Amino acid sequence: MNIKFQLEQAAGVVCKVMYPIPISSFSGRGTEIAVCTLSSIALLKKISNDDIMDKLLIIGRLFSENKGIDQLIHYCTTSHTMKYLILCGKDTNGHYPGDALINLMQFGLDDHHKIIGTRAPYPFIRCHPNLVNKFRQQIKLVDMRGCHNLNKIIETVNSLN
Repeated sequence: MNIKFQLEQAAGVVCKVMYPIPISSFSGRGTEIAVCTLSSIALLKKISNDDIMDKLLIIGRLFSENKGIDQLIHYCTTSHTMKYLILCGKDTNGHYPGDALINLMQFGLDDHHKIIGTRAPYPFIRCHPNLVNKFRQQIKLVDMRGCHNLNKIIETVNSLN
């Protein structure tokens, strides 16, 4: 493990202590559609307070290109009804989990479990490759990165329903 990686891991722990983010997800009443707001906490709160939650299975955030994506894969593949994941909001600078997720869906993993083609600095997935393949086959990713417009997100949800 290199020094840069160890320093970044330590910085991540410090950030969690200094800037805790208590909200990570909200459950909805839908069955097929999930929304990921990446690092956009205000967007997460705005959507969670809207009637669109009746059509969403879950809405959550994603800050990291490794552990976060591992957790996302596990959640999505244990849901037997989920079909769509809408990716919106602002990608986390430095980690770029949105970029990593898009590239995972498009190109998969190399032999070292690294996401192919991403700009994320540590895109190593711990999930078993079979689980990653199941995720890639089961879920249709809707790329709306950069979108913070609630009406456009609602329109997309309604078009998928």
